[in-house]
Amino acid sequence: MSERVAVVVGAGGDLGLATTEIALAGDLRALALLNLGVTEAWSLRLDDSERHLLEGAALAHDIGRPYLEVACLAHLGFASGNRSFTLARRRCEQALALADRYGWGAEAVIVPAQVSFAGMLIFAGEFDHGERWLERARHATRSEGEPGVRLLVHLMSAMVPAARGQHHDALAELTAAEQVQTHMRGEHGLWSQVTAWTVATQARLGMVEQARATLAALDERRAATGEIRTAAAVIRLAEQDPAGARRELRPVLDGTAPLTSFLTPIEARLLDALACRDLGDEHATATAVEQALHLAEPDRMILPFAMTGAWELLETLQQRTSHAALVSDILDVVRGHTPAGPDRPATGPAENLSPSELRVLRYLPTNLTRPEIATELSVSLNTVNTHIRRIYAKLGAGDRSSAVQRGRELRLLSNGRG
Repeated sequence: MSERVAVVVGAGGDLGLATTEIALAGDLRALALLNLGVTEAWSLRLDDSERHLLEGAALAHDIGRPYLEVACLAHLGFASGNRSFTLARRRCEQALALADRYGWGAEAVIVPAQVSFAGMLIFAGEFDHGERWLERARHATRSEGEPGVRLLVHLMSAMVPAARGQHHDALAELTAAEQVQTHMRGEHGLWSQVTAWTVATQARLGMVEQARATLAALDERRAATGEIRTAAAVIRLAEQDPAGARRELRPVLDGTAPLTSFLTPIEARLLDALACRDLGDEHATATAVEQALHLAEPDRMILPFAMTGAWELLETLQQRTSHAALVSDILDVVRGHTPAGPDRPATGPAENLSPSELRVLRYLPTNLTRPEIATELSVSLNTVNTHIRRIYAKLGAGDRSSAVQRGRELRLLSNGRG
């Protein structure tokens, strides 16, 4: 770190409470808050991590230590992910912008924000864009970087090939993440996600015996996590045992299994849908898919549909869905098209829509009435009406169809399937 402070000797020869001593105390406190916040983040104590990183960033800003401020902000995106996807993305962008301002965009200090930002893009199906950010993170961590960050880089790097059916490449990244874990003193909070996706990937490659061996090596506490139960369901499906898969998923679906990732409940419902399909239960299949879409809708989570292969159900199921725009985006992505993203150029100016307004906008291409949209979003009809009025005003639209057209021009909505 280039920011250095010195302790001076007072006029009488004693250490006085000089300005530099106060600065040193501030530096040490900001550094302590950073280290505490990072430790809490990798332990998935995310609320504590967020609080300490925010405090550290504010202190570093106040005492004029931008490197420490960037370091704190770089971890905030990951720490905020359990609270708000939009907030996490905004904090990543804030950290990236500050790092660029000081010329640190290619240094290890900003990698946590780069990889978290990449993950958010990948979750939303922007695979190519996410991979570009991951490449920057990989480059910065080749010669240095804390183990927790390197593990996260490998974990995120496994997602795109997994979504594209390139399971050998995904397994290589997951194996690298496991190797990083073996060199860490403590257990990384994401160990269950790494292990679960490793098991699931092995099963999808037909390596069922290896997958079962990995599960057998886990103790009872680890085996009970939602991520591991979900991976066990993938094995059951590979063994053509859909009833067994549903039994494995039951603690995840009823909320009794502890969870690490917000993707797991979506993934579990999609696997349950695949199991129901194999059992010939069309109604249960449709219900499980609709539940997964409902969970995925607020943050436009496309990744689980691609990773599990459950996107195929969206084509074959003859059902009325309230998530038509999301379904269209998912199918666009798996066919190789890039979905609309909030950072992509638009064809003309428009006042920014709020996250709540965007959620309402994405229902407008469907056949749902305003009361039905309110029910889907668990808000009042008055709230929906207010949002729609604001959407029309911000998009310069006079009615629902023109708002949808304008939303597509601005790439806020999918252009639909041809």
